[in-house]
Amino acid sequence: MEIGFTIRNNQYYDSVFLMGTNNKISEVDGVINSAVLMGTESNKKLLSEIGVNDPQIDKATPNDLIVTLIAESEEIIRLVLDDLDHWFEGAQDQTSEFQLKTLEDGLGHKPGANLVAISVPGEYAFREAKKALEKGLNVFLFSSNVPISEELALKQYAHENGLLVMGPDCGTSIIGGVGIGFANKVRKGNIGVVGASGTGLQEYTSLVHNAGFGISHAIGTGSHDLSDDIGGITTLAALEALEKDPTTQVIAIISKPPGIDTLKLINNTVSSFSKPVIGCFLGLGHTYDQELQSIILARNVDKAVLSTINALGGQIAGLGIELGEKELSLLEDEKSKFSQSQKYVRGVFAGGTFCYQAQQIFQDSGIDVFSNTPISTKWALSNPDISKEHTLVDMGDDLYTVSRPHPMIDGTFRWKRILEESKDALVAVLLIDIILGFNASTDPVGDIIDAIIEAKQLAQTRGDHLCVVASVCGTDEDFQSKALQVEILEQAGVIVFNSNSKAASFCAKLLD
Repeated sequence: MEIGFTIRNNQYYDSVFLMGTNNKISEVDGVINSAVLMGTESNKKLLSEIGVNDPQIDKATPNDLIVTLIAESEEIIRLVLDDLDHWFEGAQDQTSEFQLKTLEDGLGHKPGANLVAISVPGEYAFREAKKALEKGLNVFLFSSNVPISEELALKQYAHENGLLVMGPDCGTSIIGGVGIGFANKVRKGNIGVVGASGTGLQEYTSLVHNAGFGISHAIGTGSHDLSDDIGGITTLAALEALEKDPTTQVIAIISKPPGIDTLKLINNTVSSFSKPVIGCFLGLGHTYDQELQSIILARNVDKAVLSTINALGGQIAGLGIELGEKELSLLEDEKSKFSQSQKYVRGVFAGGTFCYQAQQIFQDSGIDVFSNTPISTKWALSNPDISKEHTLVDMGDDLYTVSRPHPMIDGTFRWKRILEESKDALVAVLLIDIILGFNASTDPVGDIIDAIIEAKQLAQTRGDHLCVVASVCGTDEDFQSKALQVEILEQAGVIVFNSNSKAASFCAKLLD
C-alpha cells in the first residue's frame, strides 16, 4: 500500500465539484482510498485519521486544494496525480457548460429576476448577499458559518427595504411551486409554511403532498432567525406575507425552540391574523402551552400536518402517525432477537431536524440521548466523533460540512459512521434518515446501503442482531423514485417508515 498527495495553492473549488472529481478518481482500479478537498483544519484532521500526514499538508490553507491517494502501488498514484487536470476535466464534463460567474452576469441573463440564490463559503456570504440586496433582490442564502452580527445586518437592511433574506444556513424554500435548495416535488395548494429548518420543511411539505394536499409557499428563514439575537426578522416578514397571500388558507411554522422573547413576538403578531397558525417548535417545553393561545401547537411534524389539514376542514383516512397492529407485532419480533447485552440506539442523520425531533421523542419516552446537537447542553457529546450510550448524530452539522459536501449530497461520511457504530456490541438499534428531492444525491440509499448490509453482518457474526430503522422523506414525484429507494432498504432487512417521527417512536418502543 502506497500513499501520495499533491497540493495546489490558491485553487478553490466548491464541494460539489470536489465530490465529482473524487468519485472519478475513486473508480480507478487499485485506488484504495482517495480524498479531494480544501485545506481546512477539519479536512487536515480527516486526512491524519486515514494515515495521511506531512508538514506540507499542515501548512495548507483553506484556499489550497489537496488531493490524496492511498493505492496498491506507486505507479497508480503517479497515474492519477501526474494527470490531475484530466480528472478535473472529467468532473467538469458532468456539469453544465453554461456558467454565470458574477451576480451581474446573472442579472444580464435574467434582467427581471427578483431573487438570487447564494452558496459561497461563509466568510464571503455577507459581501455577496449585501450586493444582491442593494440591487433590490430577495436573497436565498444557503451558505453557513456566517457570523450572527452579519446575519442581523443583512436582515435589518432587507427589512428596511421591503426585501427578504432566507438564511444564512437556509436549506429549503418553495416559492410559487419552485423549489430552491433541497426541496421535494410537491403539488401546489393552499397551505403556507415558514421553517427555520430545511429538512423540517421537506418533511412537512412531503407529508402534506402525500396526504393529498398542496403547498402555496414554503419559506425558509435559516437556523438562527428565531433566536433572540435575530428576533425572527425573516419569520415575521414571511408570516405577514402568507397572511396577505390570497392562495394561502392556513399557515404553519416548523422550528427548533425560538428565543423566549421572539416566541412571544410571534404569538402577538399572529394574534391578529385571519388565518389559523399551526406551530411545531421541536424541543419546546410543555409549559408554554397556555402562553401561546394564538398558535395551535403540535408536538412533532406529523402532528403539525394533521393539525393543518384539520384546520382546513380536510377529510383524510389518517396520516398513520401512530404505530399500527402490524408494526407493534414487528416490534415484539425485533425485541426477541436482541442479545442480553444489546441496549443502545445510535442515530446517524443527514437532516438536523430529524436528529433533533428524534431526541425529543426519545426524551418524551424517558430515554436520555447524547448528541452533537443536543436539546440540552448536559447531553452534549464531549467528542462529536465518539458516541456514548444512546447517541444521535447530525452529520449535516456545520462541524461536518466545512469544505465538504452535505451528507444529503454525498453519503461517504455517513457510510463510515454507520460502520463505526455497528462495531459496538452494546448497540441494538441503528436509526437513519433518507432524504429525497432536488439537489440531493441521485441515489441516497445506494450511497450507504453497503454499509448497512455490512453493519448487520458484523452484528450477526458476533451473535447479535442489529435492527436498522429508516425514515424516507420525499414524494412519489421525486426523481430518485421513492418506491425503489424503499424497496432496496427493505430487501436489506431495514424497517422503513414514511416519517422520522414514526421511525423514532418505533425505536423508542424497541428500547422500552
